[in-house]
Amino acid sequence: MMMVNKPLVLTYLYLLIYILLSSGVILYNKWVLSPKYFNFPFPITLTMIHMGFSGAVAFFLIRVFKVVSPVKMTLELYITCVVPISAFFAASLWFGNTAYLYISVAFIQMLKALMPVATFIMAVMCGTDKARCDVFSNMLLVSVGVVISSYGEIHFNVVGTLYQVTGIFAEALRLVLTQVLLQKKGLTLNPITSLYYIAPCSFVFLCAPWYVLEKPGMEISQIQFNFWIFFSNALCALALNFSIFLVIGRTGAVTIRVAGVLKDWILIALSTVIFPESTITGLNIIGYAIALCGVVMYNYLKVKDVRASQLPESIPDRMTKDWKLEKKSSDIFKPNNSSDNNGGGGGGSINSSSDTNVDEETPLISSRLSHVGRSQLSK
Repeated sequence: MMMVNKPLVLTYLYLLIYILLSSGVILYNKWVLSPKYFNFPFPITLTMIHMGFSGAVAFFLIRVFKVVSPVKMTLELYITCVVPISAFFAASLWFGNTAYLYISVAFIQMLKALMPVATFIMAVMCGTDKARCDVFSNMLLVSVGVVISSYGEIHFNVVGTLYQVTGIFAEALRLVLTQVLLQKKGLTLNPITSLYYIAPCSFVFLCAPWYVLEKPGMEISQIQFNFWIFFSNALCALALNFSIFLVIGRTGAVTIRVAGVLKDWILIALSTVIFPESTITGLNIIGYAIALCGVVMYNYLKVKDVRASQLPESIPDRMTKDWKLEKKSSDIFKPNNSSDNNGGGGGGSINSSSDTNVDEETPLISSRLSHVGRSQLSK
C-alpha cells in the first residue's frame, strides 16, 4: 500500500479550510449587507458585532480558560501602540464593509490587488521601506491593471470604489504602524491576545461613526435582526482567524500567497454564481490579470529579498529555526500558566512587514501570513 504523508495531507486540509472560510465570510457579509438579500444595510453595526464577539471570546480564552497569558501591557504602551493601530483597523473594516453596499464582490477582489501599492506607498512615507525602481514599475503595472479593470466594470460606482480604496489605504497604514510601533517596542501578540487588546478598542472607535451615521437610520427602519444569522456570521469570521493561525504554523509565506491567489479567483467565480448581478466583462479579466502579474512580480522580489537576507544562515540552523517557529505556533492551543508573558503564551507575532497582505476577514495576525490579494475581517 502507498504510504500517506499525513503532515502534508493535514497542511493541504488547513489550506482548504482557510480558502473556504475566507471566501465564505466575504460572501456571507455581502449577503447580509446587500439590500437585495438579507437587507441589513448597516456595515458599522455589523463590524461592531464582530469586534464585540471576537473581544468577548478572546477575554474568556485568556481570563477564564487561560489558554494563553496576556502580555505585559502598560498604559503608555497601550496608548502609543494599541490605540492608533486599532483606529486604523476599525477604519479599514468600516470602509471595506461599506463598499459591499455599492459594488460587487468580484470587483472588490479586483480592487484589492491595490493592496501592495498602498502598503508600499505608506512604507516609503513612514521610512520603513525605500523607493526602488523595480518595485515602482511593478506598482505601476498593478495600478494600470486596476484602472483597466475598473473601466470594464459594468456596474461601476464611484462611492463604493472610493470606500474600498480608502479601506485599503487605511489597512496599509495599519500594517506599517504595526511594524513601526510594535517592532520597536519588541511586543509580540498572537491571534488571541491581538483580539483581546485590539477588538475592544476598535469597537470603541466605531461607536462615534455608528451614533452619527447608523443609529438614526436604525431607529426609523424596520430592521431584520436574526440572532442566528449574526451569531453564525461572527463565528465564521472568528473561525477564519484560527484557521489562518493553523496554516501559518505549517507553511511559509510563498504557500500562503499561492493560496491567496487561488482564493481570489475562486471568490470571483463564486460571486458571479451566487450574486447574478456581479457580471464580469472581458476587460475586467484582462485588467485583473495585468494587475495580478504586477503583484506576483512584487511578491517574487520580496521573497527574493528575504532569502538573500537569510543566505549567511546555514541550512541546519535554518531548519532548527523553522522547527522552533512551528512548535511555538502550535503551543497556543495548550494551556500556558508560565510566568513569561512576553510572547503572550507563544504563537505568531503581530509584527508586520511592509509586504504583508492580511486577509480582510481577519484582524491582526502573524507577519508570516502574506498573500497576493489583500483581503478584512469584513466585520
